[in-house]
Amino acid sequence: MELWDIYDKDKKRTGRTMKRNDWCLKDGEYHLTVLGVIARSDGRYLITKRVMTKAWAPGWWEVSGGAAMAGEESREAVNREVFEETGLNVSGCEGEPVLTYKRENPGEGDNYFVDVYRFELDFDEADLKLQEAETDGYMLATPEEIEAFAKQGIFLHYDSIREVFR
Repeated sequence: MELWDIYDKDKKRTGRTMKRNDWCLKDGEYHLTVLGVIARSDGRYLITKRVMTKAWAPGWWEVSGGAAMAGEESREAVNREVFEETGLNVSGCEGEPVLTYKRENPGEGDNYFVDVYRFELDFDEADLKLQEAETDGYMLATPEEIEAFAKQGIFLHYDSIREVFR
């Protein structure tokens, strides 16, 4: 069973955990999510398409990410998520969160902080090993292509992370 740490409004661990997707958080409690934006030197970004079997936003485009597990630091979580979803190892890349924001969904039990990392990584497309249960393809997209997906309403988190693509 996967557990997530519960954080307070100041992004401090409370010492309590929750079960994955158990949406039991009270107002003022949060879990931690991470996003890993992979930028190449040619100005393109690695984005992946969510599988159609996803309950939330099937078929939408996104950058790699997910929830931090209990006891896991933010950087460890983003390294793991990027590797699980793409097969790319970013552990040797420099990186601190370039952006952090929080989402509050009052009464829904799903409040969360998001640490957004940007990694500069030139990779060979042959190195990609997409997680088939999560992704239905990839694209090396320009900021303009990503913005176009956002305007169509099919790119996750764009309004919150758009500055990372500049």
